[in-house]
Formats: sequence, C-alpha cells, structure tokens
Amino acid sequence: MFDIKWIRDNAEQFDSGLKSRGLEPLSAELLALDEKRRGHVTRLQEMQSRRNAASKEIGKAMGAKDTALADKLKAEVTSLKDALQAGEEEERKLNGELTAALSAIPNLPLSDVPVGADENDNVEVRKWGSPRKFDFKPKQHFEIGEGLGLMDFETAAKISGARFVVLKGAMSRLERAIASFMLDLHTSENGYTEYLPPFLVRDEAAYGTGNLPKFADDLFQTTNGFWLIPTAEVSLTNMVREDVLSPDDLPMRCTAWTPCFRSEAGSAGRDTRGMIRQHQFSKVELVSITTQEQSLDEHERMTASAEKVLQRLEIPYRTMLLCTGDMGFASQKTYDIEAWLPGQDAYREISSCSVCGDFQARRMGARYKAGDKDIRFVHTLNGSGLAVGRTLVAVLENYQQADGSVVIPEALRPYMGGMEVLGSRG
Repeated sequence: MFDIKWIRDNAEQFDSGLKSRGLEPLSAELLALDEKRRGHVTRLQEMQSRRNAASKEIGKAMGAKDTALADKLKAEVTSLKDALQAGEEEERKLNGELTAALSAIPNLPLSDVPVGADENDNVEVRKWGSPRKFDFKPKQHFEIGEGLGLMDFETAAKISGARFVVLKGAMSRLERAIASFMLDLHTSENGYTEYLPPFLVRDEAAYGTGNLPKFADDLFQTTNGFWLIPTAEVSLTNMVREDVLSPDDLPMRCTAWTPCFRSEAGSAGRDTRGMIRQHQFSKVELVSITTQEQSLDEHERMTASAEKVLQRLEIPYRTMLLCTGDMGFASQKTYDIEAWLPGQDAYREISSCSVCGDFQARRMGARYKAGDKDIRFVHTLNGSGLAVGRTLVAVLENYQQADGSVVIPEALRPYMGGMEVLGSRG
C-alpha cells in the first residue's frame, strides 16, 4: 500500500516502477482523486470555521438584543450543520475511493530486479548439486506413489473432487517427517521461533498481507466470513498489526507449519496430475519482521535458510531472481528456489522468498520506534521453508529406485523410526 504523499512527491519514480511491471502510469489519476479529496476537506474546514464564528456571533447579537440578526445567524448555523453532515459522508466516500485505488496497486520492484514480462525473463543466481544420472527412465512422483499403493488421487476425488490426494501409511509419515525436519532445522539452527497460528483469518488480516481485495478469487471463504489461509504468512505477519514495536524486538523471525488452501483460480489445465498444484497442501513458512536497515540482509539470510533444507536432503536446486513481470503483488524482490525433478526433467518451484519493504506494514499499521520521536513502518519478509508436499515430490523423484521403491534421505531417517527404504508395504 502506498502513501499518497509519497506518490505526490515521487510521481515519476512511481510511474516508472509500474511500467517495469507492465502497468500503465497511475500517478495522474491518483493525484486527481486526492486533489478532489483534499479540496473537499478544505471546504469542510472552512464551513466548520464559519459555523464556529457564527455561533459566537449569535451570542453577541443576543447581547445587543438584535433578534433579527440572531435569527439569521441561527439559520446559517443550522444550514452549515446540515452541509457539514452531508460533507462528512462525502469525505468518507472520497477516502474510500482513494484507499480502494491504492489497495489495488502492486509494490514497486527494487532497482536490482530484472525487468521482464514473465518467468522466461527470470535470472539464475546460483545452482547447487548435480542431477542424479539414472540407469532407468525416472518416473514422476504420482507414478511412484500410486505404484507403491501409498498415494491415492481417486479416493480423494471421491471425497473432495480434483486437486486433492490421500496419502497412506509410510507416505503419510514421510510427509510428516519432512515437516518436522524443516521445523527443527529452522528453530535449532536458523534462529526462527516456532508458532502454531490460526488457519482461519478475518478480512483485515487477509487485507494486511495484500490478499484482499485483489485476490479474493484465489482464496476459500467460510459461510460466516472467515478466510482459509493460503499460507501461514497471513497469520504470522499479522501478529504485529497495529503494534508499535521496540527496536530490541527486531528482527522477529517466525516459522510455522500449517495446512494451506488455494482455489488455484486461473490454473486450469496446469499440473492437473499429482501433488504440484492442489487446493489443500501443507507448508513450513518463514516470516521476518525487521527494521528498514535490516530487511535486504534478512532477505538473503531467509533465502539461505530455505536453501539449507534442500542441501541437507541432498536435492539439487537452483535459485532464480524473479523479473518484474513474475513477482508477487506485495513483493519488492523475490528469489524462487526450484528443486530438480527428474521425473519431469525440469526444475520446479519449491519456495519463494520475498522482501516487501513497508508495503504490508502500511496496510497493517505495524510500526517500530526508530528513535525517541521517530516511529517508522516495519519491513516484512516471507518465504517457504519449504512447501512440504513439493518437497515430498522432490524426495520421491530424486531417491526413486528401479524397483519402484524410494530410499529415505539420511536427514529424514530419525523421523521415520530408522526406516531406510519406502516400499510397497509402507
């Protein structure tokens, strides 16, 4: 969310940032709306001043026994009162129009973000690990899971429809093991504090992170008005809404495992088989709340924390810097971590780590004391550390064997009761 005063002072920079995202300039339209609002507020202030003055003049007229003047002034005060009430309603309307317009505008990219139209213009930053060479044709994860009898899409469809799955036996335990491993790594080595936040949030929380109003179609809503979280970012980031934090509290580093729910609006025909794109999935989320000075370093730190998960699991990956046309709505800069999936012969996203500056903080009213009299908006960051279901996919495809079994990565064996191989009896 932008400060209209900042746009007024930096109109050219604002429009240039929108252009890099493939959007038309909006400063003139927004400033005209703001000028109309400010002009109206000025007129209301003038009317209020005149009303106050007229009220005082009534007393003087009464004291001078000038009844005609007093009656005239009383009529004027009544008229001004009615005009002010109508004007205040108009002010609320104009404020709402400006807020709605500002709420629909995405964050501006940082200067080092490559300008581009889509994922084809993303830039590889680094690559880790070498894809395994198979002496057989590697299968995709759903072929492996169904072959083991531990992954059931047909039953899930009978219960819930498309884009759901039922995991069974050791496959269920393996997903749970992956989540536990991630949480332990982030809390014991990476300095994050674990939370178990609500999975249902109110309008204000979804608005605070930028999910509402623009992306309502991507969310699921209950009949009594709650929103199912698309990621724990919504719950974790909103823990500081309307707060004024001490600098000693920052940075706050939070992690949580939660189920996530997404309607996948607009993804018809994409990843229709398997677990890559589902309505319900689980994720271990990373969220940081920082000062302005800390946020860029924190972004690199968060990305490294997410990468460490794949390194410990010995799964090859690459880290991509997203271009302006592929970034999320609230992001200033995003790294995507893409795991190697031999069954698809491709790298696929398994984490996005984004720095949002004060974009979300302005929507939430989240601030910190930067000095005795200096109160600033916090900076927020979020990232997947990692998507649990997609990590399960990566483990299955990278550790598959010719007989259809799957070797359990060493890092996960303590969470699997020492099990070394996932077989059909799992």
